[in-house]
Amino acid sequence: MVDVQSMKDERRIPIQKVGVKGVRYPIILKDKRAHIQHTMPRFLNMLQKLCQELKAETAYSDLHFPYFIEKKAPVSGQVSTMSYDCSYEAKVSGKAHSFVVGVKVPVQTVCPCSKAISAYGAHNQRGLVTLKVALGPFFWIEDLVAMVEESASSDLYTLLKREDEKYVTERAYERPRFVEDLVREVYLRVEELGKFPSFSVEAENFESIHNHSAYAYVEKK
Repeated sequence: MVDVQSMKDERRIPIQKVGVKGVRYPIILKDKRAHIQHTMPRFLNMLQKLCQELKAETAYSDLHFPYFIEKKAPVSGQVSTMSYDCSYEAKVSGKAHSFVVGVKVPVQTVCPCSKAISAYGAHNQRGLVTLKVALGPFFWIEDLVAMVEESASSDLYTLLKREDEKYVTERAYERPRFVEDLVREVYLRVEELGKFPSFSVEAENFESIHNHSAYAYVEKK
């Protein structure tokens, strides 16, 4: 059978990315509690770069999926499930290859400036931290999530009782964070592990009293 797609193209135009996008296929994950999670990726992209003769030079693949972690409320002990958006990103080019794991962690931050200048109270907001690590020794996604949450003013919960709300808001007030504080705290915690050849930390705060977001990004290569 003739393989038309593999025939040489005479137009001599290189293509940066070509392949398939939006593939959905169920995957099975193992979590830290030694349980199995069945999850459906939001989308899977498999692309490659073609030179002008239609030969593959570089292959890319990225997979985005939800990861579920059970959390206990800090006072009541009420158990609920949080969902975190995760990703696998792979790249192969010749003999070189890379594999990056990413996780997006929602957090709460209290503004240090607002706390310092206000007679009472301080504005706070929900933020989103994206941590990406290049694959090295084995690790748990739960541990990455915990490092990010511990770096914020407070972590988030799906379900809280009144006594939990009191604890969370007061604890956040005592731990104010600028967005740059947040990425630096995460950076230091990840670096202390000494596991990853490279990583990046990105944070965006969706400001509650401004019509814009605060943003910070730091990386180690």
